Amino acid sequence: MEGSSRRFDIIKVGFIGFGEVASTMASKLLAMGIEVLTATKGRSERTRTLAHDLGVSECDDIREVSRKSDIVISAVTPGVAVKVAKKVGDHVKGVYVDINNVAPSTVKEALSHISNGRVVDAAIMGRITKDLRVKILASGDSAHEFARLSDYGFNIEVRSGRVGDASALKMLRSSYTKGVSALLWETLLAAYNMGLDEDLLEILEETEGEGFRERAISRVMSLAFHSKRRYEEMKDVKSFLSENITPIMSKCTSKIFKEIIMRLDDLGRSFEDYSMIFDHIKRSL
Repeated sequence: MEGSSRRFDIIKVGFIGFGEVASTMASKLLAMGIEVLTATKGRSERTRTLAHDLGVSECDDIREVSRKSDIVISAVTPGVAVKVAKKVGDHVKGVYVDINNVAPSTVKEALSHISNGRVVDAAIMGRITKDLRVKILASGDSAHEFARLSDYGFNIEVRSGRVGDASALKMLRSSYTKGVSALLWETLLAAYNMGLDEDLLEILEETEGEGFRERAISRVMSLAFHSKRRYEEMKDVKSFLSENITPIMSKCTSKIFKEIIMRLDDLGRSFEDYSMIFDHIKRSL
């Protein structure tokens, strides 16, 4: 059958960078019998130990990883995505996948350095976990080759043949979800100050559907924990949107995130519910 015959086409998958994303993916592939390669020379002791304990094949450098892999996945920090692609560009023999959290323009620049042209723009649409159920969008001429990893437990969905589309969809999704979080934060904070927060959550659940209260509180708590990171991410979102429109809502979202940072900078993670967060904010005014 077609599905079973494809399973043997992929022999080796290489990773450039071996942080949480790469190690989680590697663990799944190894469990499915795929050889995984990486290069950890010069990396932290923790990274080297993790790769060794998982059973990853060690290469001398990322160029060797690129030469030996049927699919090589770049999973590095956003700031070095282009630099890494330049370094390995002439050494990639198979498919090169950029799965970094970068803007479409950065993806296009990075992938332009891969000489063989077999490139994929990939975007993880959520938090990656060991079961790899999170959806990974893929675009580019070689996206279907990358999608063959779905036979090995990945959840890859090909969206188009254009490099940049996957990253663009992730940016657009980020603009929406962060905007909703900011609006929810502002609305619930006002309701709390008026003593109407529980009533508001009850009424909104009638509109938004069962389970909304728990989701809303989870979103507010998460924003309190991660406001600094999301504020930084909004810079990329605003820059991306500015290429197509004059962004208004994203600027307001950034302002709310900045205000949260100012009010919660010394709070840490000691709070257990949103009322403690909002009480802290009231005391800081």
